[in-house]
Amino acid sequence: MTPKKPLWLVLAPVIFLLLWSGGFSVAKFGLMHAEPMSFLALRYASVLVILLPIWAILRPPMPRRAAEWGHLLVVGFLIQAFYFGLSYFAFDWGVSAGGVAIIVCLQPILVGLIAPHFAGEKVSAARWIGLALGLAGAATVIAARSTIAAENLFGVVAAVFALFGITAGTLWEKRFGLNHHPVVSNSVQYVAGLAGTLPLALALESLQFDWRNWEFIGAWAYLVIGNSIIAMTLLLAMIRAGEVSRVSSLFYLVPPLSALIAWPLLGEAMPPLGWLGFALAALGVAIAVKKPSTPLKS
Repeated sequence: MTPKKPLWLVLAPVIFLLLWSGGFSVAKFGLMHAEPMSFLALRYASVLVILLPIWAILRPPMPRRAAEWGHLLVVGFLIQAFYFGLSYFAFDWGVSAGGVAIIVCLQPILVGLIAPHFAGEKVSAARWIGLALGLAGAATVIAARSTIAAENLFGVVAAVFALFGITAGTLWEKRFGLNHHPVVSNSVQYVAGLAGTLPLALALESLQFDWRNWEFIGAWAYLVIGNSIIAMTLLLAMIRAGEVSRVSSLFYLVPPLSALIAWPLLGEAMPPLGWLGFALAALGVAIAVKKPSTPLKS
């Protein structure tokens, strides 16, 4: 008999998708009032200020080997510095939120191609069908919502490399990640993120923030609490609890949900074709994450 999943693991995909998808619109607000590397460095420093007292109170068990610390730092750099850093550069260089979202949405395809060799997983034909449907649905939503505009070439290249960053981080976590305490995992990751973004902010930017603007304060609070602490903790927990290809397929719902959230928040209405794409993406995810039934033994 298959053990029943805990409630937090059942709710984790919904909570993660809402928080992660909202981050695209919220980040646009924040970048109106701060430079990209400065904003990320502030975000990571703020998270560490929250986590370090919790660390001191809980005294969670530490990784025992140097290699475990190294794997945490690698995942942190790939996701926090590489992925988010390049995504924010893409936003700053003029690429639309939809453009970045649809590029990053290709992550499950890369994971599906690499996972069998890197993480020891087998990707079934049904999973490939689900991944293809999810990509088609996400592309439909973004195409239906976006206006025709020339994207900045450097920004597009940055978004593509950001895709490679989140893919590599996901695979590295699946292959080498251990079930460390979330306070430890997050703290090490954000130290890596801060180490990757603060030098660039000091060298290239002014490190100035508009603390009088409520949009900036709200964006900062959302990205620190919602994205950096809650969403990242859920993402790592889901990766460790299930197959990496299934977890990655959840990212197909990020572009449609980002469009849905941007409708009331930014006034970007979703046309009817967008709703069709949303349904197609949801179907693709349902197929991709469905576990094959196990035949009964005689």
